[in-house]
Amino acid sequence: MANSPTSRAAQILGRPLTLGGLTVRNRLAMAPMTREYSPGGVPGPDVAAYYARRAAAGVGLLITEGTYVDHPSAGTSDRVPRFHGEEPLAGWGRVADAVHAAGGRIVPQLWHVGMARDAGAPPVPEAPPVGPSGVPVKDSEPGRAMTLDDIDDVVAAFASAAAAAEARGFDGIELHGAHAYLIDQFLWAHTNRRDDAYGGDLLARTRFAAEIIAACRGAVSPDFPILFRLSQWKMSDYTARLAESPQELEALLAPLAEAGADVFHCSTRRYWEPAFEGSGLNLAGWARKLSGLPTVTVGSVGLSSEFMSSFRGEPADVTGLDDLLDRLEREEFDLVAVGRALLADPEWAAKVLDGRTAELKPFTPEALGSLY
Repeated sequence: MANSPTSRAAQILGRPLTLGGLTVRNRLAMAPMTREYSPGGVPGPDVAAYYARRAAAGVGLLITEGTYVDHPSAGTSDRVPRFHGEEPLAGWGRVADAVHAAGGRIVPQLWHVGMARDAGAPPVPEAPPVGPSGVPVKDSEPGRAMTLDDIDDVVAAFASAAAAAEARGFDGIELHGAHAYLIDQFLWAHTNRRDDAYGGDLLARTRFAAEIIAACRGAVSPDFPILFRLSQWKMSDYTARLAESPQELEALLAPLAEAGADVFHCSTRRYWEPAFEGSGLNLAGWARKLSGLPTVTVGSVGLSSEFMSSFRGEPADVTGLDDLLDRLEREEFDLVAVGRALLADPEWAAKVLDGRTAELKPFTPEALGSLY
């Protein structure tokens, strides 16, 4: 390994990676970030330009902002893109084409907010918030516990979106199973209080997620990658944990891998924090070790503070990447997802790969409103 920091970053981050039938040109991914720039749920030319610009600057895999599946209660904004319907899917097809033309690969993140939905909100104001038990994830009104028919409808909606992604030229899909949205609400004991086959112990609580994965796997080609995003923390509770030990994490991941997940995207607020006492491995490191599948790490990469500080109007300084490179070099994880740093600096990947880190821009809250 060369001693030059420039060549070290290029050699470690610049290696290609194969995920199922997809080869990604390097180890850099763009993290999904909700932007609400799709009026009526339709991604327009500005959305295509936004993703293509980052692909052209060297990001290997772009994971889109969360996109609503075709279920009345899936969303809570009319400006978040949908992944169903002729006009939204046509728009997403143009996004995929633009990214491919710029040399990148792209997967849509498929999303159902569940009990995080605000009652009366668009895009379907009359749709109630629904979840495994109707238990709210924050200080809000209870919603409706999902029936078995509801569960079947949502599973089918995810599978339909997966098929649409492949048909529109995307390179895989990501299922949003993190941050106390619907899939995660089934995984989390706090929100899942069911006494049927979808609730109870940890294994039972994975059933809903596993059924969605299996349905998506059946709706796409065998080598079409399925990423699954998970987290311990929730938007409403940073201390929440799905797994208190590596053994519990293995029990959580095993049915998801068996159902057909190809990659685990492990969301943490700070990528360098250990997942469990007694080991320096982060959540992505443990998921890789326990499942044997490729993993994506994420959380404050290249920045001095975690992402919620940005919503409080606080800037974040540029930080070094030596620890990240060390971990990637020893194969703790396989891909690195970058969020706010890519909002602030669309050229971030090119600058890092070229060793131009002195040119990196700090994050400022104004970047959250950036159109491109």
